[in-house]
Amino acid sequence: MNFAEAFSWINIRFLLDGLLITVEVALLSILFSFVIGSILGLIRYLKIPVVSKIFGLIIDLIRNLPLLLIIFFAYFALPQIGIRFDIFWSAVAAMTIFESAMLSEIIRAGLNSVPKGQTEAGLSTGLSYAQTLRYIIIPQAFKAMVPPILSQFISLIKDTSLATIISLPELTHNARIIYGQNTTYVIPMFIAMALLYFCICFALSRVVKRLKLGF
Repeated sequence: MNFAEAFSWINIRFLLDGLLITVEVALLSILFSFVIGSILGLIRYLKIPVVSKIFGLIIDLIRNLPLLLIIFFAYFALPQIGIRFDIFWSAVAAMTIFESAMLSEIIRAGLNSVPKGQTEAGLSTGLSYAQTLRYIIIPQAFKAMVPPILSQFISLIKDTSLATIISLPELTHNARIIYGQNTTYVIPMFIAMALLYFCICFALSRVVKRLKLGF
């Protein structure tokens, strides 16, 4: 086991290239899933007849499926119905679908955590329901939502490693290529992966902790 050779500049650069892909997939998935999840969570909170129930069934279905299955679906099944993505965007699509379902429930729970009396108080002052939601309910719910949302984003970053199954050149995939060429690099590569994932996730976890203390 030669750490010096395993951590050559070529290998380190290859790992960093994979880390960049990991971060890009994670950031895009976080952006898209936050927007979609917020919309879905709001729809479920408003209990729109029929629509909320339909979305609820879809969300429950997605939340109870393995992310790996959704990745396979995005990469192998969607092309069968004419929707084609390359490996990168298949990973983003799968992560977005899964995380949107998870975030929608976090957002709905956050909105439901605000006492109903707050809504009644807002309406009694002459505010419309939309204004009450915007100026009273959402700001209060936001405090309850932020820590679990950020925790979910941390999980998403780690879940990007599952995309190695469709050969997305992310961190785990590139590490596998390196130690696949020389089996003595297995432990060094696992150490490198652990450190890189830890640095990103630990930094975000500190943000979550600070936000919890602040709220």
